[in-house]
Amino acid sequence: MDENNTSGLPMRAMKDIPQPKADAKQIVALVKNDGRVSGYKLSDGQVVDKGQGVQLAKQGDIRGVGVSSRNGNEYLKSLPDQTEDNNLSSLPSVSG
Repeated sequence: MDENNTSGLPMRAMKDIPQPKADAKQIVALVKNDGRVSGYKLSDGQVVDKGQGVQLAKQGDIRGVGVSSRNGNEYLKSLPDQTEDNNLSSLPSVSG
């Protein structure tokens, strides 16, 4: 492996990359309170808080995301691919 190749870094930085189920939902919007992500709106219209989102993703019920951790807090992160359109940061926000 080329030590100077950093293309795999985003994937390695994730704590968990769950395998999505066939009927897994997608995140279609971020729920924000005071500018901070507090939850996720799913493709079936369901709104879940961050903790519920992490648990659903770990169970394979949300596709296109991995689980990362910062300061002991788990959160969802888009899986890296060749497009930015589907990144969580590119999604619309709804207030919580």
